[in-house]
Amino acid sequence: MVGYAGFAGHVPENTEDTSLKEMTETLACRGPDASALWAEGTAGLGHTRLAVVDLTGGRQPMVLTRGGRTVLTVVFTGEIYNHTRLRSELTALGHRFTTRSDSEVVLHAIDAWGERAPARMEGMFAYAAWEPGPRRLTLVRDRFGIKPLYYARIDAAVVFGSEPKAVLAHPAVTARLDLDGLRELLLSAHPMIKTPGRCAFAGLEEVVPGTVVTVTPQGVHAHRYWSLSPVEHRDDLPTTVVRVRQLLQEAVTGQLVADVPVSVLLSGGLDSSAIAALAHPSDGTLHTLSVDLGNQTSGRDAMGRDPDGPYAELMVRHLGSSHRRVHLGVDVLSDPDRRAQVGRLRDGLTLGDFDISLLHLYRTVREDFPVTLAGDGADELFGGYRWFTTQAAAAESFPWDGVLDRADLTRLLDPSLAAALDLPAHRAELHRAACAEIEHLPGTTPAEAALRRYSYLNLTRFLPCLLDRADRLSMGVGLEVRVPFLNHHLVEYVFNTPWDMKTFDGREKSLLRAAVTDLLPEPVRTRRKSPYPMVRDPAYRAALTTQVECLLAEAGPAIDLLDGAAVRSLLLEATGADRFPREGLELVLDLDLWLRAHRPSLQL
Repeated sequence: MVGYAGFAGHVPENTEDTSLKEMTETLACRGPDASALWAEGTAGLGHTRLAVVDLTGGRQPMVLTRGGRTVLTVVFTGEIYNHTRLRSELTALGHRFTTRSDSEVVLHAIDAWGERAPARMEGMFAYAAWEPGPRRLTLVRDRFGIKPLYYARIDAAVVFGSEPKAVLAHPAVTARLDLDGLRELLLSAHPMIKTPGRCAFAGLEEVVPGTVVTVTPQGVHAHRYWSLSPVEHRDDLPTTVVRVRQLLQEAVTGQLVADVPVSVLLSGGLDSSAIAALAHPSDGTLHTLSVDLGNQTSGRDAMGRDPDGPYAELMVRHLGSSHRRVHLGVDVLSDPDRRAQVGRLRDGLTLGDFDISLLHLYRTVREDFPVTLAGDGADELFGGYRWFTTQAAAAESFPWDGVLDRADLTRLLDPSLAAALDLPAHRAELHRAACAEIEHLPGTTPAEAALRRYSYLNLTRFLPCLLDRADRLSMGVGLEVRVPFLNHHLVEYVFNTPWDMKTFDGREKSLLRAAVTDLLPEPVRTRRKSPYPMVRDPAYRAALTTQVECLLAEAGPAIDLLDGAAVRSLLLEATGADRFPREGLELVLDLDLWLRAHRPSLQL
């Protein structure tokens, strides 16, 4: 994977090659293997490379010339899993290739098919294409937004990059935080509601998943090339189970292709275990890894968490995989320097020890494996969360809002700021807008429509928060995380499967369980959903309490946005049994870290 940054259009006078270089350097962690710049006329593109396919070829930016003149320059991040087939199609059209890389396939696909190219691509990707002739810049993002892409408009110019920090590194772009940005900053972490196209920084836009953004001297135009649409499901249950297995196997097999070692993240849950079983080579060794928080997560909690260790060990014995457990203690998870590092990588509020432990896992994986497969997306697609119920689907709110129970964190804000934000009304408006996007086939029953709406909200508003987290933390250590469950053929098929088939055995994820039932030991196959582990050791909350006390004493930048009395009251609750004090403490710390890192001008 690569990072990229650049500009196009009428470039501000203070834009020079040094600006492009500085922008590209912010993405060095995303591409540790190489970096390069390209500039010509009013456009410049930068690129950092993580070499996965064709290690010696595939360097970017890639340039296509005719008659000694540049006709197209492309920077691309991600993986195109069907690049071999596309290469054959393009060769038949007369295109000639000099590398084996999927990057060159992207270059020629754009040349051949223009804005129709992304619809032909299967994978996770974002790219920018500059055509000097028509002075046209095209920004494209994959169907689910697995790979990020941001841009800012500056008069007639556009500055873009894989992450906000790349765009903000341009001298013509300043970090500004307004009310809408603060709403997005808070809600994307508490309670994890992502608004397509928005981010925390005023004036900075995110390319919406499945969208092509075209910039010309005439202006900026965006159109969707893909969206989740209703299709009649004609298969009976046995056929559906077989088809799910086939689509998932094809996705896993296709995503194992690389010129570097590949591993699988294995928690012992149904999702990761299914991926590991399908990825097991007929000859050779399967490499798996998991995170181990020891007895710090023992017992079940309100989210239904169950220790992963015994199930992961069972799968390791079952598959005979070469397995590595990444052990973490409270001292690592509560380290303020590690929290600050996570915050810098994410450009947003963190999820506390969730993020710190995941970053440490990714860093360990990267020691031996530049690529790993993960089970992200299965719960949103197959209905694995406990908020997938017929009763809950009738509610006029985001499914997980009440379950995660983080809305009360707004009580920590300065009362006048909380009133101006009016997050309850904002959440309600976001919910109405999201529901308005959903289409239903004629004759769809109210119950089926409600559950289809639930699935759509999870896939388009909740999952993007997790994908952002996975991308920033994995690319922060130069690791590529592939997600087979988000193969768009599989998603389209399962999304349109009637809900009674998805729960035909009275449990969550019935289809997935049935599709891989012959591959898994019975305890793993029947295990209930257990979210990513969180530390429950009282020492963790005690460490957070001490850090917040220090922040109050030194009057950090977040204090002006918070209600001091509410924060001090929070400190007294920090040894209680409920979940709120812990998350409140993390919000205070993360907001302060975000303001320190970006030093935005406040327009609140």
